Parts: sequence; structure tokens; C-alpha cells
Amino acid sequence: MSDDAPAGDAGAVGAADADGSGARPSVDTQTTVIARTVVRVVVPIILVTAVGLLLQGHNRPGGGFIGAVLTVTAFVLVYVIFGREYLQGDLLGVEATDDGSHTVVEYYRLLFAGGLALAAGSGLAPLFVGLPFLTQGVLFVHHVPLYGEFELASAFAFDLGVYLAVVGGLLTILGEVGSE
Repeated sequence: MSDDAPAGDAGAVGAADADGSGARPSVDTQTTVIARTVVRVVVPIILVTAVGLLLQGHNRPGGGFIGAVLTVTAFVLVYVIFGREYLQGDLLGVEATDDGSHTVVEYYRLLFAGGLALAAGSGLAPLFVGLPFLTQGVLFVHHVPLYGEFELASAFAFDLGVYLAVVGGLLTILGEVGSE
């Protein structure tokens, strides 16, 4: 930038601060209204898409893993744009501790463990009735309002377990890295 910039212009590169030390002024860390608005619109769309991929995963491409990755993407957007305090306190309803730690990480770990147990349990359940590991059973429910016929597959329990494990694992990583 040229030397024509006013001396008191805080936005000018190389401008001295008020005490003449030459240090750069602090950067505004607030996000823009546009970013906050886009996240408020996009996050619900991402979450609905994630749930749709989770529900169709046993019949079509998709499933627990990609649904979980999309869910975590929504959480990352909220975390980056609104901050840890908003995600932890306002959105998830977990009280912050005095030491500033990401206390919700404990819940993320439980989510991971529960998902892992569900996925493993759904794979092991057929062994108790003499069937091979991960054997899928299907139940067709007829006369369901709005659907007509609805399919309940045991593979959904596995997909749900994968979903919970991936969401819990990735959010644990996000929480631990974000608290540093």
C-alpha cells in the first residue's frame, strides 16, 4: 500500500497503532451476515439429505457412512461460522465448563461407542439363529399411510450403527482439535 494512507486508518497495511509501536491492529473475527445466513439455510438441507442417504443405504448407494459424513459437515459449518460456544451450549444444550474444555466430546465418544456396539450387534445377531454373520432379514409392512408398502430391513440397524460411529468419531476429532 502506498504512503498516502492516512496515519489513523486502522485498515491500512503497515499503519501504526495508537501507541506508535507499529503493531498490526487486531483482525475482526466475526463472520459476515451472508455466511451466517447461508449456514442457516444450508445446514437443514444437508441434514435432510444425510437422513435420506441413511434411510436408503441398504437398497441404493448411500448408507450410514456417507450420511454421517454429511451430518458432520453440517456440524463443522455451524462450528466454523457460529463458534464452539454456540454449537455446544445453544445447539446441543451442553453446559460449558470453567476451564473452556469441549465437554460435549464425552457425549460424542458415547455416540461412537453406541454406534460401534449397534453395528457389531446387528452383524452378530444372525449367528444366534444359525445364520452367517451379517445376514439380512427383510419384513414388508403393508397398508402404511402415505407409503402403501414399507420395507424394514435388518441392514438398517447396521447402517445406523455405522452412522452413529462415524458421527461420534468425527465429532470427537473435531471437538478435540477445536479445543486446542
